[in-house]
Amino acid sequence: MDNKLGKQVLKTIVIVCPNSNCREASITAYLGSYTDVIGGFGTKEKDEPPHSVWPLRPQAKIKIYPDYVPEVIIKDYQEACLIKNFSPKASATLSRRCLQGMIRGVWDVKKNRLVDEIDALKNKIDALSWEAIDSIRHIGNIGAHMEKDINLILEVEPKEAELLIGLIETLITEWYVNKHEREARMNKIIEVAKNKI
Repeated sequence: MDNKLGKQVLKTIVIVCPNSNCREASITAYLGSYTDVIGGFGTKEKDEPPHSVWPLRPQAKIKIYPDYVPEVIIKDYQEACLIKNFSPKASATLSRRCLQGMIRGVWDVKKNRLVDEIDALKNKIDALSWEAIDSIRHIGNIGAHMEKDINLILEVEPKEAELLIGLIETLITEWYVNKHEREARMNKIIEVAKNKI
């Protein structure tokens, strides 16, 4: 289509999982400047990224977690992922709520402000995890508002929202999934040992 932005092209890419048990389709639409180069955006001389990207199916990159991860955490995480591209600030708000829910649920730390809950974690978790959680407070607008109400909607850059989602994914894996798998392994060892006696 030719418009005030010049010639534009809408490209759709469909990828189907080759696993016969899956066969899920991933569909993404891209809008960018027209090029004579097949499959690209921009000009022959200068390749350009697309102006807009729309994940159509799935609507976002959302990791699937086992049902022993609390439903409220999963719902906030999924919604944060779904709206990240459309509203980074709403996504960050949901991620902060998710973080606070995990801190309260896993570590039984309940303070009035998220910043105080993060501070209370310092001696409860490994130093690297705490430093990563604490360092999020120092990134742009996320850091400027962590101590306020977690439900506040504030200006957030898309990269900041993505960092928060990455942190949430890491913490869900470490605090729920790895813990559950470790407990299952240890219980199996104990059970085998009891049966040998």
